[in-house]
Amino acid sequence: MSNWYAAHLVMYVKLREEGQTRFTVWENVILISAAGEGEAFEKAERRGRDDAEDDESFRWGGKPARWVFAGVRKLTACDEPGRRPGDGTEITYTEMVLDSEQAILRLVNGESASVKIADRFAAPEGVVA
Repeated sequence: MSNWYAAHLVMYVKLREEGQTRFTVWENVILISAAGEGEAFEKAERRGRDDAEDDESFRWGGKPARWVFAGVRKLTACDEPGRRPGDGTEITYTEMVLDSEQAILRLVNGESASVKIADRFAAPEGVVA
């Protein structure tokens, strides 16, 4: 039987020239069908590496750059194991810690807020991250 997982892949832009002081980071969430966590993690890693294939024509802010796969931040089993996700299925979540309710409101409104991500995924035993 196959289960559904949400894999959080962290990708970032690296300029081909030296001197980069800021990095744009994306967390892409993809659905994966696998028999278990180990297989899901391996499929997520493979997808991340494939997505980071080098494209010499890629530019960021007009400068030569490339996408780098940083790793799988976490893997979440969908809340209905064994069933295909559908309308209303929780596919992932992010546990965060903020210092105040005002910081929560800033986060919700897309404003600057200091956030600690508290749900770091650990690779299944026997899988090298």
